[in-house]
Amino acid sequence: MTDTDTNNPLTPDQQAEVDALRTESHATLRPTVPELEEVLYQALPVLDRGFVRVIDYMGDDAAIVQAARVSYGRGTKRSRDDRGLINYLMRNWHTSPFEMCEIKLHVKLPIFVARQWIRHRTANVNEYSARYSVLDNEFYVPDREQLRAQSASNRQGRGDLIEADEAEQVMEILREDAMRSYAHYEEMLNEGPDGERVDPERQGLARELARMNLSLGFYTQWYWKVDLHNLMHFLRLRADPHAQFEIREYADVITNEVMKRWVPATLAAFENYRLNGAQLSAQQLDVVRRLLAGEEVERSSTEMSPAEWRELMATIGRD
Repeated sequence: MTDTDTNNPLTPDQQAEVDALRTESHATLRPTVPELEEVLYQALPVLDRGFVRVIDYMGDDAAIVQAARVSYGRGTKRSRDDRGLINYLMRNWHTSPFEMCEIKLHVKLPIFVARQWIRHRTANVNEYSARYSVLDNEFYVPDREQLRAQSASNRQGRGDLIEADEAEQVMEILREDAMRSYAHYEEMLNEGPDGERVDPERQGLARELARMNLSLGFYTQWYWKVDLHNLMHFLRLRADPHAQFEIREYADVITNEVMKRWVPATLAAFENYRLNGAQLSAQQLDVVRRLLAGEEVERSSTEMSPAEWRELMATIGRD
């Protein structure tokens, strides 16, 4: 949400930078990925005002294969053989070849999403500094269908939709609180667009202190550089249905708009063995084997907890 009604999540200055960058080209001997080059620097929209931008990348599917074979050449094997090797690496949890690929993203996201995101520490991050610069008046307001009550069974999840009248009240509270806090932020700063004092009689509060009053719904931005192995670890957790909706939206864009273009063979293996696959404990595997042998197995005959038992039954389709 912002005081300027526009569908472009980039500021005019950022859009001008993107336009300028996309008119330039550079000769290089290193491998590039044409499909990813198509969206290089462009803002891929997320939520109401957020985005993901690919700033730079290194490597591709072939680089993973090359690293695994420790060879000097490319194209010495057929793509079918490359896919087979990538599947083997993914299936057997050989991670280091995937670490040979890296990507740098520019992400604009609400602060409360950033606080979840930063839990993934195996990356390099440089965030917009509200000590140095003034934050934009942009804040996130969820769509009405995302306004749900607290889940009765999951302490960190959402339950049923709240009634329409209550939803409208919640959205109005979010807007009013954000607008009020930003107005107070500007008042405490006493700073115009040019950096001059709005009220010459007041000194104004330091930026690092004035920011305290802003809510977690305001947008921040950062550059996030990560290798492919750790990117997939991030996506495996944050694209999961149990993850919060807002961070899942970012994970979905990275999966379907970035990885699909960048490393399609790796994405196919990742979806098959990680996102849509399942890992069983020794006890769970023993239960599956007993069931396949025709035995009727009750949880009481195992050492599994009720939660673990339910997870296994859901995984094998025996709810």
